[in-house]
Amino acid sequence: MISLVFAGKLFWLLHVIGWYVLRLPFDRRARKSSLRVDRKKGADSIRLGISLMGLGILPAVYVFTGQPAFASYAPSPWLFALGTVSGVSALILFRLTHKALGKMWSVSLQLKQDHKLVTTGIYKRLRHPMYSAFWLMALAQALLLPNYVAGPAGLLGFGFLFFSRIGPEEAMMQEAFGEEYSQYRTHTWRVLPYIY
Repeated sequence: MISLVFAGKLFWLLHVIGWYVLRLPFDRRARKSSLRVDRKKGADSIRLGISLMGLGILPAVYVFTGQPAFASYAPSPWLFALGTVSGVSALILFRLTHKALGKMWSVSLQLKQDHKLVTTGIYKRLRHPMYSAFWLMALAQALLLPNYVAGPAGLLGFGFLFFSRIGPEEAMMQEAFGEEYSQYRTHTWRVLPYIY
């Protein structure tokens, strides 16, 4: 029987691979698109780097080396189960967001030359379901990796990106789409239905 530590690491790794496979075709398409607005440089590059550190680099170091060993604790079957559910939910939500966005998707604060406001599919109720998926991914990491550094690093890294980017992103959308975006905001939630 495999240990819960190994199972958590394996599921985290499979989750990251699944995320990459889902995103790859959209990333390739996005690189070929002409941009109307590009705010990736500067502050957004720093935000993305900090998020990558928490959701990718620190957990990968733990998964492949077991370090920092001093921060490890005994795994829990309940946390593993909840982490698995969170991880699967994140991948489903990633798929739904990418499908709804199609060619409008970008990794950063960018708008395509012919950008249209997407308000269908998962975007009918949530303005930022991609962020919802990342919160679930970060939660899965915290639950699957029994390490006080690597586990919560995703919540901290992505949390920094989210709370420092959500305002500028909504301002960019308001500037680009005006009254259409104002109306859209009146009947949608940011990332969590009925709460936020």
